[in-house]
Amino acid sequence: MNQYHKFHIQLLEQTYNQLLGHYPFNLEDLPLQEQEFLASYLDLVEQCNNLSQDYIENGQVLCISWIRAYSELAPLLPRDLLWFFGGDCLHYMPDEEIEQFQRLDELRFAAESSAAVFDYATERAKLFNLVH
Repeated sequence: MNQYHKFHIQLLEQTYNQLLGHYPFNLEDLPLQEQEFLASYLDLVEQCNNLSQDYIENGQVLCISWIRAYSELAPLLPRDLLWFFGGDCLHYMPDEEIEQFQRLDELRFAAESSAAVFDYATERAKLFNLVH
């Protein structure tokens, strides 16, 4: 499993923990719909860890379900995950953001093809102006 993939699995795990702190996921008596959502989320993390055949499609379904069912929590969904899973998730990203992620992928692919070291998190932070 490469660094790019590990970055996104860590993001999934961190985001899951953030969800648990917000309504309705922080309720003591969690409704069935939320239980099922969290179970599918954990299943997705496992699928990503195992590189299961359908993890991309299942990631798209989860992200879109999240946006539709929990729109008030949509800001917690990292944009990186929309890009990572792609497909219909890209409809929730503006063109400028897609272009930034495309540029980051181009840099990553160029480094990989020349066997150069590429630190995804660092390059992402630079490209998205997240470093000072």
